[in-house]
Amino acid sequence: MTSTEPTADRYRRLAARLTERIESVPGDKWDVASTCDGWTVRDVVRHIIETEKNSLTPVGLSIPDGPAVDEDPVSAWAHTREQMQDILDDPARANLEYDGHFGRTDLASSIGSFYSLDLIVHAWDIAHPAGVADTIADEDLDFVEAFIEQLGDNIRMDGVCGPALDVPESADRQTKVLAQLGRDAGGLRRT
Repeated sequence: MTSTEPTADRYRRLAARLTERIESVPGDKWDVASTCDGWTVRDVVRHIIETEKNSLTPVGLSIPDGPAVDEDPVSAWAHTREQMQDILDDPARANLEYDGHFGRTDLASSIGSFYSLDLIVHAWDIAHPAGVADTIADEDLDFVEAFIEQLGDNIRMDGVCGPALDVPESADRQTKVLAQLGRDAGGLRRT
């Protein structure tokens, strides 16, 4: 998977799209079931925040506590997004190295790959059940497809994605890509 988009720019763009989805969630939809088994829409936001915070641990960085997801998921995400963007905009911190699951890597590479996938897919996991715009941009579908191909069977590791789902050949591209990640788009898309 290759891309010329710098990680800080990719994060800024994907986080902005996720922010739009989060800010659009109606107040009565935070505790509805998400597309992630056993999680509510609020739980998906919590997961994104916790995952981003945990991604910093191997390089000795952290994000200070901010607003609580249970009280204000929009502000909780905004706080995390701003802190992460500040880190990624600083090459001295973004390029810190660590030993990852697939060998030696650095923070920017991790955020630019797996955690970017998280932002794209979890934006859909939030938007779809909340009944807000859930279309994934073509360039992001390109990214997800390349990432799936690069990871191969590792995409099915515990805690990553469930088994692929069968979809009709007539399904649109987004539905097919999401099905590869174990998500049932149900053929519906909100624009």
